[in-house]
Amino acid sequence: MNLTRRIAAVLGPSLVAVTISEAVNLDIWKEVEPTLVYLNGLLFLVGGLVIVTSHNVWKPHRGILVTLAGWLLVLAGGYRMFLPTASQLGPSPVTYLFIAILGAYGLALCVIAFLKS
Repeated sequence: MNLTRRIAAVLGPSLVAVTISEAVNLDIWKEVEPTLVYLNGLLFLVGGLVIVTSHNVWKPHRGILVTLAGWLLVLAGGYRMFLPTASQLGPSPVTYLFIAILGAYGLALCVIAFLKS
């Protein structure tokens, strides 16, 4: 299994699990402590940096989805670390749409990882 598929095999199912659990438990973010948001951002940042330092591929093929996911994690992690007191998204159609898009992205990564091409 090449590097793109190995990263997608971890990242895809993780994104699917996170999006489903966030959709079900969205109300927990109403009164979250800034230290937890900061810790979440730190984990996003580290995970994203691992991906982009090992897989920074910008050729137009399916591997670009892995690289984009890494950079999105870096950006989301930095945002959460530097603005841990910013209000979190609450239940709304836009929030659920965003969660659905991330879930679909995770499914696309699962396809890259687990289906022969």
